[in-house]
Amino acid sequence: MSYDRPAPANGTLPERQDLVPADRNGGLNDYRSEGYYPNFPALDVDPKAQQGFDYYKYLRIVSKYRWLILGVTASCMFLGIALTYLMTPVYRATASIQIDRQTIEVVDIKNLQPEDSANGQEFYQTQYELLSSRSLGERVATSLGLTSDAAFNGRGSNLMSNIRQLIFGQPDASLPTKSGADKTMAILREGLTVSPVRGSRIVKISFDHTDPAVAQKIANGYAETFITDNLDRRFDTTSYARKFLEGHLEQLKAKLEDSEKQLVKYAQDQGIINIEDNKNLSTKDVEDINAKLSIAHEERIKKELLWQRARETGGTGLKEILDSPAIQEATKQRALLAAQYQQKLAIFKPAFPDMIQIQNQIKETDRDIQSQIASIKASIQASYLSAKAEEDQLAQQLVQSKSNVIDQQSRSIQYNILKREVDTNRQLYDGLLQRYKEIGVASGTGSNNISIVDRASRPLIPRSPNLLLNLALGFVGGLLLGLAAAFIRDFLDDTFKAPEDVERELGLTVIGVIPKPPNGINIEDEMRNVRSGVVEAIRSLRTGLQFSTNNGLPQSLLFTSAKNSEGKTTTSIATATSLAQIGLSVLLIDADLRSPKVHRKLSLSNESGLSNYLTGGAKPEDLVQATPTPGLVVMTSGPMPINPAELLAGPKFQSLLGLATQSFNVVIIDGPPVMGLADAPLLSSAAQSTILVIAANETRKSFVRVAMRRLQLARASIIGALLSKFDAREVGYGYGYGYGEYQYGETTDFLPLANNRER
Repeated sequence: MSYDRPAPANGTLPERQDLVPADRNGGLNDYRSEGYYPNFPALDVDPKAQQGFDYYKYLRIVSKYRWLILGVTASCMFLGIALTYLMTPVYRATASIQIDRQTIEVVDIKNLQPEDSANGQEFYQTQYELLSSRSLGERVATSLGLTSDAAFNGRGSNLMSNIRQLIFGQPDASLPTKSGADKTMAILREGLTVSPVRGSRIVKISFDHTDPAVAQKIANGYAETFITDNLDRRFDTTSYARKFLEGHLEQLKAKLEDSEKQLVKYAQDQGIINIEDNKNLSTKDVEDINAKLSIAHEERIKKELLWQRARETGGTGLKEILDSPAIQEATKQRALLAAQYQQKLAIFKPAFPDMIQIQNQIKETDRDIQSQIASIKASIQASYLSAKAEEDQLAQQLVQSKSNVIDQQSRSIQYNILKREVDTNRQLYDGLLQRYKEIGVASGTGSNNISIVDRASRPLIPRSPNLLLNLALGFVGGLLLGLAAAFIRDFLDDTFKAPEDVERELGLTVIGVIPKPPNGINIEDEMRNVRSGVVEAIRSLRTGLQFSTNNGLPQSLLFTSAKNSEGKTTTSIATATSLAQIGLSVLLIDADLRSPKVHRKLSLSNESGLSNYLTGGAKPEDLVQATPTPGLVVMTSGPMPINPAELLAGPKFQSLLGLATQSFNVVIIDGPPVMGLADAPLLSSAAQSTILVIAANETRKSFVRVAMRRLQLARASIIGALLSKFDAREVGYGYGYGYGEYQYGETTDFLPLANNRER
C-alpha cells in the first residue's frame, strides 16, 4: 500500500508541540500520574456528590421535564376551575353559643350534678360530643320538621354523586334504602361542624347546605335545641332527686310522729311538764326560787347592816334620820325657838314666863325629834326582820324544790332518750323537706349555663366551591403530580442522558460529547459550520484521543455502538477528518459490510472496497479513495458479501491493519453495531483500541451493558465512550456544553463533507 503523503518510518505520530508533551514516554505519564490525563478507567465520582444529597440531579430532572410539569400543573388548575363551576354551591351559616361551667344559682342545688375536672377539659369535651350526638340531631329534626322538609332533603345533585351514578348506575330497587329519618340524620351529620374557639368559652355551630335559608335555620335550631336539651337534662336530674326525697320524707314523717307520740305518753305517765325547751316545771321552780333567794339574801344583808348601824349610832347620825322630812322640820323649829330664846335672854331673865314657855317648847320639840328617831329605828329593825324571815322561807322552799327536781330527773332519763329521738327525726325531716323545696324551686327557675352569643345570619356567599382555593389546590396538586410524573419518567427512562450516567453505569470514561444539532438542522449541515458546537465537540474528541493511551493516539481505532443509528459513522468521518486537519495521515475504513454509509456521506464510489480485499479480488492501494481533506483517504465497504463475519474473522483484515498502520499515522474503522452481529467483536479484537458510541436519550443501558460484555469477551481494548446526540436542554439544569458559543477569528479548520471546499 502506498500513499502520496509518506508516513514516518516507525508509524508514530509526528512530533508537534501543540498536540502532545515533548517527553512522550516520560512527561505524559507524569501528567497522567498526577491526574491531568486519564488512563481511562472510569472517572472518579466527586466525593462531595457521594457524601451529600445530589441537589443538581433533581434540579436537572425538573429542568428537563419542565414542560411536562407545567403541563400537568396547568391541567390540574384547569380541572380545578372546571370542578368549581360544575359543583353545586354550598352555603355555611354559623351560630355562636357560650358554654359556662357553672350557672347562676338562684338556690343552692349542689351535689346534683357531677363535679368537673380541675381544668374543665372533660366538661367542654362532653359538651362538644353532645352537640354532635345523634339524640340532639333527632331532636333538631323533630322540632324543625326536617324529615318532610323538601328544601332540606332536596340538596341537589353534586358532581361526585353524578360521577358515582354515571359509573355505577342507578341503585338496585331490591336493595334496602335509607328511611327518611336515616337520610335526614345522614344529611345533618354531614353538614354539621362544631368548632370551639381556642382560649374562650365560645363554640361555633356551623351547618352547610345548598340552600342558605336552610343552613341558617338549622344552625339556629341546633343552638336553641341544645339550650332546651340542657335544661331538660337538668330538670330530669332534679326530678329524680325530688322523687327520691319524696319517698324518704314519707318515711321520716311517720317515724317522727311515732316518736312524738311515745314522748307525750311517757310525759303524761310520769307527770313531766316542760314549759321551755329542755326545761320541766320543777326545774323552772328551782330556778325561780333560787333567783328570789339571791335577791332576798342581798336585801337581808343590806337591811341587817343598816340596823346594826342604827343600833350602834345615837341621835341623828343615820342618813335615813337626816333625810326624814319630819325630823328636818322639827330640827328647824327647835333652831328657831333656840334663836328666839337667846334673843329674849338679853332682855328677860330665864325665869320670866315667856322664857320658861320657850324652854318648854324647845323641850317638846326635842322629845318629838327623839320620838321620830325611835320610830325610824324601829322601822329599820322591822324591815330587817322581815327580810330575814323572807330569806329563811325561800331557803326552805329551795330545799324542797331541789328535792323535787332530783326526783323528776331520775324519772326523765327515758323521757330525754325519747326526746332526743324526736329531735333527731325532726332534724332529718326538716333537712330533707328544705332540700326538697329547694330542688322544687330550682327545677322551675330555668337557669342555664348555655346562652346564644350570635344567631346565624343568612349566608350570601357560598363557602364552596372556592375558586381561589381550588386553583391553589390544583396548582399544588398538579405541581406534585407533575414532579412525580417527571421523577417516575426519569426513573423509567433506561437511557443514558448525561456523561455522568455513562461513567457511573459502565465504568467508562467519556472521551467526547457530540451535541445534538438544533431543530431543523441535520448533522451534516451543522458540521459544515466551523464555529458550530458539533465541530467544536469533534475538536475536543480529537484532543481526548491524543491522550487516551500511554503511547498517545491509538494507531488503529474502532468506532462501534450497541445498535443502529447512534452516530458512529458520522463520528468516524468527523474524527478522521479532524485528525487529518492537524497534519496526520489518516485511513478511514468502512468495515460495516451489512449497512455501509461512509461512501454516501462522503459522496464516494462503493464499487470496490474492503469486501474486495477480504475476498482477494484487489490490492489495498487499489481500493482507497482520496478526499478533499489532505491526508485523509477512505476505503469504502465495497459490495456487500454474503458472509461478512467469516471474512472479518480471517487473516486478511489483520494483515490490512498491519499494512495500514505502517503507512498511516492512524487508522479509523467504522464498524457495525454490536447487538445481534459477530462483526463488531471481531473488529474490536483486531483494532488497537475501541470507542463505544452511545446515543443520548435513545440507547437503553441494558443494551449497552450487553454490548460491552460482548466486546470484553472478544478482548477488545475499550478506551472510552462517546456520547452522541447530546441535548443539554433535555438533560436540564447544570449542563453547559455550549460548544461554539465562544466567538472565533479566522480559521481554516473545517470538515470536508459532500459539496464542501477548503476555504
